Amino acid sequence: MAIKRDYYEVLGVSRSASGEELKRAYRKLALQYHPDRNPNDPQAETRFKEVNEAYEVLSDASKRQRYDTFGHAGTQGMPGFDFGGGFSGMNDIFDAFFGGAMGARTRTGPQRGQDLRLDLRISFEDAVFGTERELTIPRAEACSSCEGSGAEPGTSAQTCPQCRGTGQIRRAAQSIFGQIVNVTSCPRCRGEGKIIEKPCRRCAGAGHVPGEKQVRVRIPAGVDSGSQIRLSREGEAGPRGGEPGDLYIALHVKAHPVLQRNGTDIIYELPLSVVQATLGDSVEIPTVEGSQRLEVPPGTQYGRVFRLHGHGVPHLRSGRRGDQIIYVRVVIPTNLTAQQKEALKSLGEVSGKPHPVDKGFFDKFKRAIGFE
Repeated sequence: MAIKRDYYEVLGVSRSASGEELKRAYRKLALQYHPDRNPNDPQAETRFKEVNEAYEVLSDASKRQRYDTFGHAGTQGMPGFDFGGGFSGMNDIFDAFFGGAMGARTRTGPQRGQDLRLDLRISFEDAVFGTERELTIPRAEACSSCEGSGAEPGTSAQTCPQCRGTGQIRRAAQSIFGQIVNVTSCPRCRGEGKIIEKPCRRCAGAGHVPGEKQVRVRIPAGVDSGSQIRLSREGEAGPRGGEPGDLYIALHVKAHPVLQRNGTDIIYELPLSVVQATLGDSVEIPTVEGSQRLEVPPGTQYGRVFRLHGHGVPHLRSGRRGDQIIYVRVVIPTNLTAQQKEALKSLGEVSGKPHPVDKGFFDKFKRAIGFE
């Protein structure tokens, strides 16, 4: 009897490998040993089946936990508890004595495909207004040769003789509470109710092969970093005709050079010179819709707030847009020349007197300190 190799060794990963690392290793090896690339090569076919078997166990959290604890024996049933069909874990032990009182459910039928996650970076403007993207998703696709059934073309899956197609095994156990009927997944067909006598050569009976798909996704207006979009049934195909998983797209919004977001409001810090704040000015403000002109009144103080209504971010549900809030920051000049310092001193002397200030003086002042 051939000794099975360690599943982690088969995939060439460490025992602490993440799900993503397992997936990358599986895809690489599946492509390398695929029967289509290695026709009439029995060793490659054997290796392909070995890779599929290893990934099927390690990609399933519960199967991986049993395998890590009990090795290959854990994939068939816990050692020492073989009552004619094998136990799949602690839930089965509780089921045997308490009739499933722990809340576990027995799965029947083909397994659902894995969910996928994709990280997508979008611009600040795309987050505000929404956009559409065409994405290429690497994922397991239904095998075109067997149409996802896992059976060699011309053949079909047969009803499991052990569970008679129910996918379940019922066992009666005698306990201190009396006779209890325990229902577990059939160990031979793994709860699917059918077995494949002649697996498809192209997918080795898995029913799916590595592939990719073009997916168009609409990103709604108002999303932010951390927002997640779910595309139903756009994940990986399920084994042997199982329902596809879902695709989750995690959004990451790039920072804007000068604008910041606060909920549905957009924040902009407006730098003004002393002259602009004192005399007032007409300045251009950057917004997500382009430049907007803002009239700054004379005597504007540091920290004053202006508000452009309806120029913020739309609310995801209501669509109502927030505001753009503009904070004034007066920039104090540094490294003044002697002429500029004299001009400031003159300004201080003039501003200290209670008579009106001549506008022509301020024009000279602006030229003197280099703001004109």
